[in-house]
Amino acid sequence: MNGARAARALAGTAALLAALAGCAQVDPAAGPTADRPAPTASLHSPGVSRTAAPTARTPDGTLVLTDFGSDTVTFVAPRARGAATALGSVRVGAAPYGVALGRDGTAWVATAEGVAAVDTRRRTRTALIPYAADVGPVTGGEYRGGGMGIALSPDGSRVYVGVNIPGRDGELEIVDTARHTVVGSTPVGRRPFDVDVSPDGSHVYVTDHDSFDVAVVDTRDGSAHRIEVAPYGTAGGLGSWLKPHYTAVRPSDGALLIPFEGERLAVVDPAHGRVTVRPMTADTHQHGVTIGKDGTLYVVGTGPIDPSRQAGPSLTVRRPDGRERLIPLQGPHENVALSADGRTAYVTGGYSRDGYWNGISVVDLDTGTVTRLAVGHRPLGVAVLGLP
Repeated sequence: MNGARAARALAGTAALLAALAGCAQVDPAAGPTADRPAPTASLHSPGVSRTAAPTARTPDGTLVLTDFGSDTVTFVAPRARGAATALGSVRVGAAPYGVALGRDGTAWVATAEGVAAVDTRRRTRTALIPYAADVGPVTGGEYRGGGMGIALSPDGSRVYVGVNIPGRDGELEIVDTARHTVVGSTPVGRRPFDVDVSPDGSHVYVTDHDSFDVAVVDTRDGSAHRIEVAPYGTAGGLGSWLKPHYTAVRPSDGALLIPFEGERLAVVDPAHGRVTVRPMTADTHQHGVTIGKDGTLYVVGTGPIDPSRQAGPSLTVRRPDGRERLIPLQGPHENVALSADGRTAYVTGGYSRDGYWNGISVVDLDTGTVTRLAVGHRPLGVAVLGLP
């Protein structure tokens, strides 16, 4: 590791986020919004908009955003030329993080209070399932206890949620989707940012941010082993910036793809624990990822750790052959999802650290045009209704 990287790895961990975002409505005519924290608001702020029972079925293609700065998910229907219609918000539980969509239209949301089940067609919460683990008091911010990454089994019968337990290793909790109850758990590493499932449902992959590893959990018996994923080493421990965040499962072979710093892509063989490192070109701190059916990888660059040495925020579009195209973004972002036709990327502005904003960037992947929309309340997770 070079001197600059070592210095970053030893940087102290930032203090707990104190301010939570304020609510903003979609206004395509307003143009770009400034990258600044919104006014402070409580998790249960009376200013957060709610929706009455919808009069029409939520259309396919609608975005479901988790409002990490509030206690809601917000529904947004994209329109042509980067515009959108806000369909309202539904209260789910404090500081919602990840979201996973079932084929039946249920959204499963990892909150600080439990796993929420949301009927996306009617836009109502149908359950809030408490965690089995003691996650401490309900709080918000980057280090809050409770669910983080979340994923569904291929048959939709199980929800797997990575539960952060402040001060110690986390748990992968298993929720029975029919019974709305936790039916099992497996110890994993610290701060389980992301949870993914193998295509055949036999294994769950938990990306443990503060442990520099991925926990590979066998769904048949709950056994687990960890694979260290630390292409810069583990110097700095909890204070290091150079940790894994989010993972994509490559369709062609089931390999796990984990980007670091716009410089290195860790390719993990989960069966044998081998880690191969490939070069990347964005040269910026990276968080969220998603992958297309053709194996194209989309990676969110949040901005530089060291502005004198690294580039600004971007969306990396990496083809299966390794060629990359960089699309600049304005300000930090966190996560990304693709439209059904694969021609549009939706990038959330919530960001798990400071510098977030209340909105999303809509990226036309054909032209590289970026349209910023003010929507939600520090939107962090994103999913698209109606995807196969």
